[in-house]
Amino acid sequence: MPSLLDEWLWREEHWLPPGVTWEDMKDSDVARYPRPRDLYASIVCGFAFLAVRQLFERLVALPLSKWMGVKERRRKRATPNPALERFYTQHSKRPREKEMYRLSESCGLSPWQVQTWFQRRRNQDRPSVSQRFCDAGWRFTFYTLAFFAGLAVLFDTLNFIIRVLQVLLPSQYWYYMIELGFYWSLLFRISIDVKRKDFKEQVVHHIATIFLMSFSYCANYIRVGTLVLLVHDASDYIMEVAKMFNYAGWRRVCDWLFVIFALVFLISRLFIFPNVVLYTTWCRSMQRFQPFFGYYFFNALLLLLQLLHLFWAYLILRMAFKFVFVGQIEKDERSDDDEESEGTEEGGEAGLVSSKAGRGTGAGRVLNTIRSRMNNRRVNNGLPKAR
Repeated sequence: MPSLLDEWLWREEHWLPPGVTWEDMKDSDVARYPRPRDLYASIVCGFAFLAVRQLFERLVALPLSKWMGVKERRRKRATPNPALERFYTQHSKRPREKEMYRLSESCGLSPWQVQTWFQRRRNQDRPSVSQRFCDAGWRFTFYTLAFFAGLAVLFDTLNFIIRVLQVLLPSQYWYYMIELGFYWSLLFRISIDVKRKDFKEQVVHHIATIFLMSFSYCANYIRVGTLVLLVHDASDYIMEVAKMFNYAGWRRVCDWLFVIFALVFLISRLFIFPNVVLYTTWCRSMQRFQPFFGYYFFNALLLLLQLLHLFWAYLILRMAFKFVFVGQIEKDERSDDDEESEGTEEGGEAGLVSSKAGRGTGAGRVLNTIRSRMNNRRVNNGLPKAR
């Protein structure tokens, strides 16, 4: 069975254009071609990146965060409660109203105390500002080095065309293995890394990138694959350094870096990628060979990446809209939500009641009216108004 699967998987008509065989891609004294078994080295590079990242975050990124003035918010830890912890881990991190009242009865706590416990417990699972800074610092370092390495690799092949047989240079081999290893490491750590709103899209992006790079390497689309990586790295390092300044509280620098990132992203992902890469792989490649399975598979993955580009461009344009009309970027649209404030703690159970009744019911409006009048009376009595 494994031999039959291996024979079917590596059939020449799946990977190579008509008229080309694996024999044509055997190494010689003057030329070396990509081999599928080379991809095992990328997995080894992925595990090596995990170790290098740990050292980088501990020895470089963390001291840098302190030097740049990254400050942590003090978090109140949830008191140990086996029943609530069991519900939190096995059922839901955000219980519904009926579930919250049922938990309050079983634990002997008020609904407000149960709500506060879940807020604090969710805040405990959120990554700290230092963790986010270290994550952005690691990505910034790699993307910067990868971008300039990609420029060096493609220096003599900027006006590239798709060729059936492309000789594999040592620089191209190592560039592919290191880039693949980096995305393997991201996939290995995706469950413990800083989670963003586009978590599912990130998983799809990493898997599609690994498949795309692996296929382009085996099918000898090395120059096209290198340009795809270069287009992606062109804007990623700017985004990561903007996040670093954001976590450090340097808002003005962060905002202007975001403007530069948005321009580079839109030009590289929505102009260069479709007009250069997709046009070459879809149209110009037909001047060299007839369509085959690998042709459709390769272009389908490129189109999947382009759809993700459009999704992220939408988020970036939303942030740009806030920057133009509000004057600053309030938050990263791709990042996870900030820590939840315990605003209901001061009001006790009234906060929970108002949140339940304030969904458009008359009781909710009455409570809000009473609270506003009480606040106005306090201000009129001479108490200082909080900003």
